[in-house]
Amino acid sequence: MGLGKLLHSHREHAAAGDTIDHPQAFELFATIVFLGRRREVYTRLATLSGIRPGYDVLDVGCGTGYLTRILAPVAGPNGHVTGVDPSPAMIEHARRRSPANCTYLVGEGQALDLPDASFDLVISSLAVHHIPAEARGDAIREMFRVLRPGGRLLIAESRPPSHPLAAWAANLLLSSAMRHDLDQTLNRLVVEAGFRIEEEGRLPLLLSYLRATRPA
Repeated sequence: MGLGKLLHSHREHAAAGDTIDHPQAFELFATIVFLGRRREVYTRLATLSGIRPGYDVLDVGCGTGYLTRILAPVAGPNGHVTGVDPSPAMIEHARRRSPANCTYLVGEGQALDLPDASFDLVISSLAVHHIPAEARGDAIREMFRVLRPGGRLLIAESRPPSHPLAAWAANLLLSSAMRHDLDQTLNRLVVEAGFRIEEEGRLPLLLSYLRATRPA
């Protein structure tokens, strides 16, 4: 798939809540969008998450498994990282590169087929905007359900650029959902689900994050 078709597909899928089904083209897209700093940004996310050796971790909307492969060595042999994504193609790509302590499942964030209180940490990076707007509250409640009391949630999403030229470029490259500021919506949904927000902040390349805990 060419980059132009991928960008068109990405815009449509994010708006409709469908899947992205071309992992290799998506990896190229991510390399371009992150301007060669993808590893730096995702390593920062791993640090912000507070992951520790022995943690059971869930990555909701794991895509090609890029972040799970950064988290896996930190969780270590006594920990485990589970990636969930609705696209079978993305999950198959992730499985082919899977570290020993990772598992990948096809599934939707708003209907996780996972036990209650089974994870120490739930992460979702650039995935919430792919969930249909009417189902995002369900997805956040599912993240709450599968976290153990005292467990931590980290969500990273895009933030709209303030510079007119950057806004024009974002309009060409990104989905309509990614061009809108989800901060206030996420804040409300996270609180309504029962989480206690610990911190909100910004990351390079027009990303923002929200860190919260499930009260013990």
